Amino acid sequence: MDFSFTPEQEDFRSELRAWLDRNAVEVFGEYGAPRFHANDQEWARLTEWHRRLYRAGYIALAWPKEWDGAGAGLVEQIIYQDEMSDRGLPPYGVAMQAITRFGPILMSMGTEQQRRRFLPGMISGDEVWCQGYSEPNAGSDLASLQTRAVLEGDHFVVNGQKVWTSHAHHSDFQVLLVRTDPDAPKHRGITYLLVDMHSPGITIRPLIQATGERGFNDVFYDNVQVPRENVVGEINEGWKVTIANLMYERTSIAAVTPVERSVDELVKLLRSVQFEGMPATQHSYVRQKVAQFAAEARCMKFGRYRALSSQIRGHVPGPESSFGKLFGTELNLRIAMFADEVLGPYAQLEHGSPAVVQDGLWVYRLFFSRAMVIGGGTNEIQRNIIGERVLRLPKG
Repeated sequence: MDFSFTPEQEDFRSELRAWLDRNAVEVFGEYGAPRFHANDQEWARLTEWHRRLYRAGYIALAWPKEWDGAGAGLVEQIIYQDEMSDRGLPPYGVAMQAITRFGPILMSMGTEQQRRRFLPGMISGDEVWCQGYSEPNAGSDLASLQTRAVLEGDHFVVNGQKVWTSHAHHSDFQVLLVRTDPDAPKHRGITYLLVDMHSPGITIRPLIQATGERGFNDVFYDNVQVPRENVVGEINEGWKVTIANLMYERTSIAAVTPVERSVDELVKLLRSVQFEGMPATQHSYVRQKVAQFAAEARCMKFGRYRALSSQIRGHVPGPESSFGKLFGTELNLRIAMFADEVLGPYAQLEHGSPAVVQDGLWVYRLFFSRAMVIGGGTNEIQRNIIGERVLRLPKG
């Protein structure tokens, strides 16, 4: 494995750092990027951030130049992700799902008409997208979805419900999984649609999270009409598109999970608090835990670099790429739980409370980190995938 960078790549890093140092403060101020874009003011800042990234040519490094991307190499993409993560900045503005999942899906599996209609709005941020996958009775077992679409002439009529839909209240379009053949086996008879979120019959209701934020939503469909031309892939063969979408999602979650930054922020906390009657950083138990977290965070980073080195040499990424989402989200959760342990009763104080530590950052992290072991397919499902498809273990 070669972890060194060429002079050209280091120049790219230097230029990126200078741009980030200047623009991040101008957009987000001294308090940094919003946590989960809970209000309209934070969303407006995120939109401005997206526009600046787009104008600078950073928003879609991986996209080909044909579609207004940078056509950058894998190393430049990793440098970009690392620099964004180190600063706690959103690398894809208002379009993480569109840039990392839906756009690549359309490039590889969509029609030319779909690409020309939807890709420009995705990359510019003029049209925000969300993902309609989970349902009240179809989360981890996604293929059990029941939202129904019936083909009537040149359009589908959609009825049903989706839940945990991130940013649906800000979105203009949605990728939507629907059942188009109720008599087919559950992994068949599913179709992948592109839906205008402003269509008559769509109702969006907020879900308030334990963090107090509104980022997720219930979405209801009452006789919503969707043009037949908005099918990606083939009717009743949407599961193939779905699997590709999920792989992009899990890869993107692993890439932006800020484990090394979490360790740095934990150390900053420990320098300011006491644990069992002494400065936390002097306690042997605390020091051992931090060393363990730091070692695991570095292992995760090198695992990403190992997969990158394999791809640069033209090989298919090894099984280490499959562990990124599982390992990163669980490490972040353990870091947050340890901060909770150190803070004791102060860990229960939220933003705005008297005597709150670091503005309630760690109670927020605890809730949010727990959510991330569920997002993108629960970690229990990830273990099944690794066991069955990577390790080839027998079922049962």
